[in-house]
Amino acid sequence: MSDKTEQSKAEEEIENPLTDEMEIEEEKVPEVDELALAKAEASDYKDKYLRAHADFENSKRLMQKDKNAAVAYSNEKFATDILSVLDSFEQAINTINAVESEEESEVLAKIKEGVDLTFQQLQKVLEKNHITEIPCDGELDPNLHQAIMQVDSDEHESGHIVQVMQKGYMIKERVLRSPMVSTAK
Repeated sequence: MSDKTEQSKAEEEIENPLTDEMEIEEEKVPEVDELALAKAEASDYKDKYLRAHADFENSKRLMQKDKNAAVAYSNEKFATDILSVLDSFEQAINTINAVESEEESEVLAKIKEGVDLTFQQLQKVLEKNHITEIPCDGELDPNLHQAIMQVDSDEHESGHIVQVMQKGYMIKERVLRSPMVSTAK
């Protein structure tokens, strides 16, 4: 009986060519769907990869920017501390210059020369490290200057700097200390 069943199945397959075509078409349909699914999945993975790569590149760029800023402004605290020494030198020079020429002795002249040279050295070191004085002429810039008082002035326009109380300094593009100024009313 098993021989007859096998033989009749074989005859049916041979006799019915439409069944064979349907089976072939049924087999192709899932393959096309699988191909479309695989392409969609590959596209999804590609999109995820591109996004992850873009995030990585952005992170890398931001880290480099932060590193450059850290290196550029690493001496900021030291520079801020040294500004008081610079102020003291300027006051010493102004005091020495205020001494009248009659009172000036050879010793005082040598002291003045030594203080001037030391002050110039300090200024060169600061310039070498990109520490510059903030200009205080013209109109007040609230991003740079700190106005501590307003005074009447016929010589200056309203909002312009009249007097500098304390000099200000920048390190590269960053303000270390704002200059304290008085402005015209």
